[in-house]
Amino acid sequence: MDLPEGLTARPLVMSDARAVYDVMAAQELADLGMVEIEEADIVSDWARPSFDVSAQGVGVFDGDRLVGYAEFARPDRGDAAVDPSYRGRGIGTALAAWMREKAASFGATVVGMPVPEGSPSDRLLAGLGYEVRWSSWVLQLPEGADIVDRPLPDGYAVREADPSEYPAVHTVVEDAFLEWSVRDRETFDDFRAVVMGRPGFEPWMVRVVTDPAGEVVGVAIESIYVPDDDRPAEAFVSRLAVRRDQRNRGLAQALMVDAFRVARDHGAVTCGLSTDSRTGALGLYEKVGMKVTSTWVNRAISV
Repeated sequence: MDLPEGLTARPLVMSDARAVYDVMAAQELADLGMVEIEEADIVSDWARPSFDVSAQGVGVFDGDRLVGYAEFARPDRGDAAVDPSYRGRGIGTALAAWMREKAASFGATVVGMPVPEGSPSDRLLAGLGYEVRWSSWVLQLPEGADIVDRPLPDGYAVREADPSEYPAVHTVVEDAFLEWSVRDRETFDDFRAVVMGRPGFEPWMVRVVTDPAGEVVGVAIESIYVPDDDRPAEAFVSRLAVRRDQRNRGLAQALMVDAFRVARDHGAVTCGLSTDSRTGALGLYEKVGMKVTSTWVNRAISV
């Protein structure tokens, strides 16, 4: 890597997760005025059987201090961050070049990553020739907002998933997400690592809607985030899906309302989630009172 004098690079290892979180959190705080990433996001993502952190991640160091990082996750997803106090020294450009080379070594033809719209990272990637693939939004149900009941059709029920239903939960989620996401099907082992293996996971966090026959036809997966600063605990719905043949019955709204209410019962003051322009679901979330808190763009380039 073409780095400034005095900086070094090496492959990442699992024990670097906290340092990577610190860099990503510092960058988000500088760019968004808040921290949205959690250390648990990194730990669970790196724990996927399909991911080799040392083969697919790199860190930039000033002595023993991590000041920048990048990773490539197949088929075409990258992530990177630079400590804001080290910006303007070419680290981001070097990490972007590493990411393109790494993507090419895995046979990818394109690589992209999400960045806050209008941020220094957005401007850097634009200057390097990265084009916007899609936009995404982080939304939040504000503190104290009313949670209005959304009735279910006769015979349907919303409840905590039984662990024996986790493979069915995975199927509903993947079937729905692959309608608009161009990628290979996520394995159940990867899904289990990210969801059930996530630090802080509890069974109540997997919510399902069942049809009159008791079959899982809708899913909401959430977690509780306790920020390092003075902000209150927040729930985050990471996955929301309804089987195609069960849509337009109000099941998604019923799942969200249930997830919000259960999260409050477990100490969350606000509730968040993210969506992007490929899904067309932004209006659905706004209907239940959620407000956009940040806008991101996914910029990509051919490799």
